[in-house]
Amino acid sequence: MFFWLSKILWFVASPTNLLLVALLAGVLLSWTRWQRLGRWLISCVALTAALIATLPAGEAMWSRLEDRFPVVSEPVESIDGIVVLGGVVNQLLTRSRGQMAIGGAVERLTELANLARMHPQAKIIFTGGSGDPFAQDVKEADVLPPLLRTLGLDPGRVVLENQSRNTYENAVYSRELAAPKPGERWVLITSAFHMPRAVGCFRRAGWEGLLPYPVDFHLPPGGDYGWRFNLLSGLGWLEEALHEWIGLLFYRLTDRTDAFFPAPLPAREGHHDG
Repeated sequence: MFFWLSKILWFVASPTNLLLVALLAGVLLSWTRWQRLGRWLISCVALTAALIATLPAGEAMWSRLEDRFPVVSEPVESIDGIVVLGGVVNQLLTRSRGQMAIGGAVERLTELANLARMHPQAKIIFTGGSGDPFAQDVKEADVLPPLLRTLGLDPGRVVLENQSRNTYENAVYSRELAAPKPGERWVLITSAFHMPRAVGCFRRAGWEGLLPYPVDFHLPPGGDYGWRFNLLSGLGWLEEALHEWIGLLFYRLTDRTDAFFPAPLPAREGHHDG
């Protein structure tokens, strides 16, 4: 039920969908006796679009997410395992085209390959099923092995978790597979903007002591966004950032994270709370 509710919630809350529905309603009403209301709706849509095109609201929301957990700038030493979240490969397009279709978060796997070479004894879990409610027969983890070989990783070394449909299930199923022992140190890799929700889910699943390893940054630190007048870009930033913030709120309300906006532990996470 949670899985379907989250999809319905985002369909309703999506800024693009809301603007389109308001615009269509305004156009329809303008041809009826409620034409004044129709004109007001169209005007509101136009004003909102202009604001989205010029103000960096989406970038500001995104930057707050990306800056929550710091970059791991020093070499990571003495780790027992690595968990990397899916969201890299479009499994449906990969299967239909017969060629690997990689998305924009490939840094999750390139950093995994780097850490795997540095720590040849570390266990590795890739967790990624399908987030598409209408395509549960094709799983991201199932189409991943060729890409792992391209990156120089032996697919036989990687435990592929293919049942998870969302971040909370990533955490629950990964912990079941890893069965981490007290004192073990694991690294968690995902995109920087997604790290707060991921960390919150893993903590709620009972997996403390993970070292957050954010990758796939999109903005410089400090919020230097620059000026623009581009509705497509503004909507894109707002859509992605709002999706993540709504996800944080929804996950917290349903007790799937340990905090609304999870933060690093006072002492650097993963050093002494395995």
